[in-house]
Amino acid sequence: MLQRKNHSMPQKAQKLSSKTALITGGSQGLGKEIATQFLHAGASVALCARNADTLKKTADELQALCVNGQKVWAFKADIGNEKDVDQLLHQLSVVAPNVDILINNAGIHGSIGSLENVDWEEWMGAIKVNLFGAIYLTRALIPKLKKQKSGKIIFISGGGATNPMPGMSAYAASKAAIVRMMETLAVELKVDGIDVNAIAPGALNTRLCNEVVEAGASAIGQVQHAKMIAVKENGGTPLCVPASLCVYLASEQSNGITGKLIIAPWDPWETLHTHHDDLDSDIYTLRRIIPKDRGKDWGDRK
Repeated sequence: MLQRKNHSMPQKAQKLSSKTALITGGSQGLGKEIATQFLHAGASVALCARNADTLKKTADELQALCVNGQKVWAFKADIGNEKDVDQLLHQLSVVAPNVDILINNAGIHGSIGSLENVDWEEWMGAIKVNLFGAIYLTRALIPKLKKQKSGKIIFISGGGATNPMPGMSAYAASKAAIVRMMETLAVELKVDGIDVNAIAPGALNTRLCNEVVEAGASAIGQVQHAKMIAVKENGGTPLCVPASLCVYLASEQSNGITGKLIIAPWDPWETLHTHHDDLDSDIYTLRRIIPKDRGKDWGDRK
């Protein structure tokens, strides 16, 4: 399978006009690119991040993109801290009564190294942010979305959901758990008109990539370290690709597409809405493979 060559550029059509999106980890990297494309698509955006200085700088830059009454709000918050999340939602409710889209983008690798050697507090810290934080925030917003009878919830997953990642066990475990959480919520919320999906953005040349490279081969293994060096040298997947997928999944064009794990640089997501009947299945899910799925003649219980 070849990686897509025609990388999407920021959306110009007003696919998200009058919508409001909350983007966690929105001050840099993929979160910032998602916010940029959402503004191009007509939405107002609320950003949250832990670093107040970086957050303010990004919000000031994004303000220049606002037209026709669009807004950019910035809130300092640690998604892994429930009190911060509660305060974030209270502050947001004052300025934006309706939230139509939630992008659970905030994430950290946590302590890097073999499980028996990593710092346990750092390991748990990654679980708190990547898993518990995303779920707590989503849980708090669900009543509002149910009342609106519509909404889009998007989790940023990654390679950790579909492949072993030695040396990054907290990251991998949290991302796999997020995908199954997404699939479960998709079933629970379908009757309320709320679509819930996850995307694997591809290998991105961001702060997280730098952290893995700096950790060294002794922490994550030669193979994984070589992959990350290649990403850093070659640029990896352009940020505009997963950000464009977020615009698509947040738009009405994707209504009814729910419970899917979509890989931004590989899957033909631009036309998923033409395959609704086929998607009412285990396509693009975190599923268990049995021998028959691979053409084997064993595996049935005798």
